[in-house]
Amino acid sequence: MVRLLLNKNAVLTGCSHGIGKATLRLFAEHGANIWACARKPSDDFENMVHELSDAYGVEIWPVYFDLTNYSDLKEAVKTISSSKRKVDILLNNAGITYNALFMMSSLSMMREVFEVNFFSHLVLTQYIAKIMMRQKSGSIINISSSAGIDGNPGRSVYGASKAAIICATKSMAAELGEFGIRVNSIAPGITQTRMLSSMTEKVITETLENTALKRLGTPEDIGHTALFLASDMSSYLTGQVIRVDGGM
Repeated sequence: MVRLLLNKNAVLTGCSHGIGKATLRLFAEHGANIWACARKPSDDFENMVHELSDAYGVEIWPVYFDLTNYSDLKEAVKTISSSKRKVDILLNNAGITYNALFMMSSLSMMREVFEVNFFSHLVLTQYIAKIMMRQKSGSIINISSSAGIDGNPGRSVYGASKAAIICATKSMAAELGEFGIRVNSIAPGITQTRMLSSMTEKVITETLENTALKRLGTPEDIGHTALFLASDMSSYLTGQVIRVDGGM
């Protein structure tokens, strides 16, 4: 098998479950060394990291911080930069979901959703982009959502936070391109992660009926697209939003 990320170094957030966990495995399989970021340490996560490292002959360093704790975030970046290694890839994956009608959405939840899904991503990206700018290369991948494009009922706040990520992706790509940095976004559709539990069976069924492939996406479906964007196979692709939604 060709290892698409051999000798590359990646920072991945939200690695303990779902899309982040699947992407962590795929990146390791393809030869990347990884700073695997999660909010809290756990034996299960530590064991998984060690197993992947041994299985694929790569280095994986767990890094723990809450994205909304900016002092901890800054310390995590210091840990990464102190290694003196290149940072070839940043995957902004961590996030929260929130489903509520617009008129029932509280200001506190609006702020929390944007804090996690948007502001923290921008702050982390600013730090990592400085490293990439010095080395004149890098691939930044932002996980958005089809909700950020479609404007689904009950997802005004969540969708707006993901739409903001899409806009930021395009602006970053335009600003950072001269430094050899590519910035792209993935917009997953309905995907088998724990976020699915926030949706009713009726909504899930209706969505699948209107999806061309008639199935849920898997975390690996999203991970494979991230793998493509992280690799040199997409070296002339930037400022794009790729929907991975089974044809919604």
